[in-house]
Amino acid sequence: MLPSPASPRLLIDRDALVANWRLLAAMSGAAACGAAIKADGYGIGAAETLATLAAAGCRDFFVAQWSEVAALGPLPAGVSVAVLHGIQHGEMATARASAARPVLCTPAQVAAWAAAGGGTCDIMVDTGMNRLGLTPAQAASGLLDGIAVDTLHSHLACADEPAHPLNARQCADFTALVTQLRPCRAALANSAGIALGADYHFGLTRPGLGLYGGQPVTGSTLALQQVVRIEAGVVQVRDVEAGASIGYGATFVAPRAMRIAVLGLGYADGYRRALGASGVARIGGRPCPVVGRISMDLLMVDATGTSVAEGDRVDVDFDLAAAAAASDIAQYELLTGLGQRYSRCWT
Repeated sequence: MLPSPASPRLLIDRDALVANWRLLAAMSGAAACGAAIKADGYGIGAAETLATLAAAGCRDFFVAQWSEVAALGPLPAGVSVAVLHGIQHGEMATARASAARPVLCTPAQVAAWAAAGGGTCDIMVDTGMNRLGLTPAQAASGLLDGIAVDTLHSHLACADEPAHPLNARQCADFTALVTQLRPCRAALANSAGIALGADYHFGLTRPGLGLYGGQPVTGSTLALQQVVRIEAGVVQVRDVEAGASIGYGATFVAPRAMRIAVLGLGYADGYRRALGASGVARIGGRPCPVVGRISMDLLMVDATGTSVAEGDRVDVDFDLAAAAAASDIAQYELLTGLGQRYSRCWT
């Protein structure tokens, strides 16, 4: 079934995605720069993201689950995919048959992989986040003897806070482990970690948010380009008299006669209620603020003085850093929360 003409669209800028990867790759120095494409490419489409970045020279990609590998289809020559959650119960046959590498996270996963015949894998070590990974003591205990480790990973807990003392402590602990184990490669830095400098880069970096136009460090001014834009259809245009209320709860009362454009976009599409009055549509280049509460499927904007008509399509601002600051919702959550009713249009 075709989407409604009023259904919102995501306009995804392929050149901006590539430019962001190239910037992060340059910042990574001598380290190879990969790409995290989990959660369906942070919501924009993992298969298209992989194809676009592979064509630009990226060779290392990261997903969370084996189902995400299957959704990618055949991999381009020379491209590798690592599955960050390792091998959960019942997934060994899938992992053994896959071209992707598991990132083994527990002693039980390491033992099961070895018992199943081994082969090249990655290892995750926890250096202070207490999320996934072997402890450094487990990794150094001989557990990995005979295991063909491609990449030793760890993950920074506070990379978006450059002055946090845990960053240096994790980096030092990981450096010591890399020196002891001597894996083929090592990877510690996400987008924010890349910005911490060369000590954090090791042989491979794993950017995510920065690829998609988010600012990985609060207040940073990296020259990252906006990748995702929202376009919404105008469902209705109505004239509202001064003193009339608009939207649920009657929280907005028109201070004057207004022309209101009702857009087919709402919180079910990931355009969060918390954006509220900070939301802005652009009609003919003119900023038109959101008025009233955002509904599940609709929002209203002040289109007074414009010639907007039902059936038109208008741009809705979705700068990730600005939206996060206005809503107090993490950029990651805003991006990955974009719904499935969008048509995703790569440009």
